Amino acid sequence: MSTIRAAVVEAFDRPPRCTTVPAPVPGDGQELVDVLAVGIHPVTRGVAAGRHYAAPAAPPFVAGTDAVVRRRDGSLAVLAVPGSGTLAERLAVDPRTLVPVPDDASPAVVAATVNPALSSWVALTARVGFRPGQSLLVVGATGNAGSAAVKVGAALGASRVVAAGRDRARLGRLRGAGADEVVAITPDPHETAAAFAAAAADVDVVLDYVWGPGTTLAMEAITRARTDHARPLDWVQIGTVGGADVTLAGDLLRRDALRVCGSGFGSVDPARADLPGLARLVARGAVTVTPRVVPLEDVAAAWGRQDARGERTVVVL
Repeated sequence: MSTIRAAVVEAFDRPPRCTTVPAPVPGDGQELVDVLAVGIHPVTRGVAAGRHYAAPAAPPFVAGTDAVVRRRDGSLAVLAVPGSGTLAERLAVDPRTLVPVPDDASPAVVAATVNPALSSWVALTARVGFRPGQSLLVVGATGNAGSAAVKVGAALGASRVVAAGRDRARLGRLRGAGADEVVAITPDPHETAAAFAAAAADVDVVLDYVWGPGTTLAMEAITRARTDHARPLDWVQIGTVGGADVTLAGDLLRRDALRVCGSGFGSVDPARADLPGLARLVARGAVTVTPRVVPLEDVAAAWGRQDARGERTVVVL
């Protein structure tokens, strides 16, 4: 039996280990592809640790939730299938799940960037139908996904993008990279609420990577400050770094045209999200995350490393 190398999760509390697994055999309607690069994203680590809802019930399984691959015809593509076991030298895939990538794109850059940018791209293009000329607030804009969201919003024709976060230095850099205004989230709730009210009272869409008590504060401040309370405000929950729950007063929903929804695996049909458009955006450098490249044999050592702001660990095969 032929084998290939792969990063295998043998226990939820240990990093994946580079070992060998049986080589994939394509089934009906499948295509063999060579894996070039796989990003080690928060969701990738979450699945490998059994903390994400896309995780298999128990080890062993191959790690990896997306990949940049080379097809049999030599073209590049990206595979974005959660929990699909992509950290292997070769995969058997349904070609319908492959998103074309321009041939001159860097596989490592695409692997580092598509996942962080995917959440905002899907939320804006497929979940709320964002239109050029609308305005956008990104809460949690100083993380990789939030920073990508600022750039995605600008690329989709937002009339104004407001970036909110705690990292003042990165907020300053975002001013020249898609953000028109910034909100510094501070330990003082009154100061933070006033900043949200001043900068984001009349935005059309909020992409929220934080959630928790900070969202309760921001929702209340923004809705109270709106000049037209009947103007729809789409608040899209994407991440929960600030907490799993919010307190949402019923009168807020009656006072304002606030529409709260989530965007993530399972809530959106990827076919509606124009993923080739995102791949082209990344390939031309409009949205990028810097890859920190490591070889497959070093995956265990690299697994627990904390990525710097604007950087993502990428395993190359």
